[in-house]
Amino acid sequence: MKERGAQDQAKPELRIVAPAKDAVINGSTVQLKLNLGGELMGYKPHKDPSTGKGNHIHVILDNEPYEAYYELDQPFELRNVTAGKHTVRVFPSRPWHESYKNDGSFQMVAFTVKGGGDVTKPTTTGSGQTMANNNATATPQPAREGKDMPSSKGGDVDPTKALLTYSRPKGQYEGVEADPIMIDFWLSNARLRGDGGEYRVRYIVDDDDPRFIDKWEPIWLAGWLKGKHTVRLELLDKDERPVENGGYNTTTREITVVK
Repeated sequence: MKERGAQDQAKPELRIVAPAKDAVINGSTVQLKLNLGGELMGYKPHKDPSTGKGNHIHVILDNEPYEAYYELDQPFELRNVTAGKHTVRVFPSRPWHESYKNDGSFQMVAFTVKGGGDVTKPTTTGSGQTMANNNATATPQPAREGKDMPSSKGGDVDPTKALLTYSRPKGQYEGVEADPIMIDFWLSNARLRGDGGEYRVRYIVDDDDPRFIDKWEPIWLAGWLKGKHTVRLELLDKDERPVENGGYNTTTREITVVK
């Protein structure tokens, strides 16, 4: 962070240009277009060819694991999107996948696809990265980035109500990246207890006892054993009951630790 200068104090703001809010899209390909502005202070999405890392935008279709969008001057396509209602959520991230949490950095739109894609095949990006499995009963594919979890649909998400967007952890961790591992998320229309609000985030790793997050900031967990693990995040109200919003406020991901 010291080498990165002032950009980690930036306040990047995103705007989803396409798809438009409540758009009806004919066909199975959806173009995502973003505008980036705000107080950038040197922040710019870009992947360093030598390290494979860099600032990027997290793009989430429905409630699936995100894909990273590095070059905003290049198109980002969602291909084989199934018919029905969907949401797309975006927010800026640092190279180690910690999200920026300033006002204006998170955006979400709902849209409807008519004449959608093949439900037996995954939704992918233009470069072939899996965005959603679509059919949890289809022949299992090799697990990648946690996307072997059951598929999710757009649901009836209310953008004006409390919403937790799961970000990290996901995928495979090895070497120095496997210990510790970061838990990070985005909160909309909700303030946690430690920040003067009434909500809490409950997290459960595998079958361990539930633990709580009361300030909106990433936490880092050490001591992971080799193998597969599940991480579950839930947004709770003042009575510590799960908050419902289109099924998005309770999310489980599977990760793999390699040692």
